[in-house]
Amino acid sequence: MPRPTPICAAPQLKSPMPLKSFFRNPKTRPLGSVPAGSRVYAVGDIHGRLDCLEAMLALIVEDRAHRDPADTTLIFLGDFVDRGPDSCGVVERVRTLDIPGVDIRALKGNHEEILLSAAENDRSSLGLFDRVGGKQTMLSYGMTEDEYDHVALSELAALMQHHIPPAHMKYLAGLGDHISIGDYRFVHAGIRPGIAFDEQRGSDLRWIRREFLDHSGSHDGIIVHGHTITEEPVDLPHRVGIDTGAFVSGRLTTLVLEGSERRFLSTCPSAITPASADLK
Repeated sequence: MPRPTPICAAPQLKSPMPLKSFFRNPKTRPLGSVPAGSRVYAVGDIHGRLDCLEAMLALIVEDRAHRDPADTTLIFLGDFVDRGPDSCGVVERVRTLDIPGVDIRALKGNHEEILLSAAENDRSSLGLFDRVGGKQTMLSYGMTEDEYDHVALSELAALMQHHIPPAHMKYLAGLGDHISIGDYRFVHAGIRPGIAFDEQRGSDLRWIRREFLDHSGSHDGIIVHGHTITEEPVDLPHRVGIDTGAFVSGRLTTLVLEGSERRFLSTCPSAITPASADLK
């Protein structure tokens, strides 16, 4: 069976994504900073919302234009796929993104892990992929709704391999687990308290929740993470959470770090029907 060209199926959105930013008052964090002369943009969970991603990239371009030059790093915290209408478009956009003067880096989220394992015919991952928005992912890669609804679970892995371009699979498989810049540690989900950062397990970095969120003490660095949805960014001395549920809210959040300053950029809320809400 011939492999389709890596062109994403066009999604249908209920409303356009306007460009707008929400700036909070800068907060000085004397216990945490990035190196002098540098600026970091960390983008939360996108989940198939290409419209939100494009809006955020425009906000970042605008932000850079109004500030002094800096050594700039753009970090994506993972969960590019599932739930939203255009996972294919998001993966292709991030994979090929090239902004002059910006170091672009990306992390693997638990949803990328699920997709990759499901495509290798791991049965538990196939079931999970189906429950957490995998259908929307496959529709964006060209499957029809009727095809997906009638495929047996045992046949889904082969169809994933057929429809998802090898370049996308290779890109997702090669995503990293963590990034360190200055006093900040960037991960998808969080870290296990009490364990040195360089000794953390990849599974915890992509999946951990309660043990991390309930911990109120300091960590080995200030943790920047997504994975757990909150209406507003979580801005604490020991961690910053920036998953504001873009797939359903339309609000994609970016943390901006410069010196000891923290601030946020956000796209305008623009709700669409959620693909799945039973597991993040």
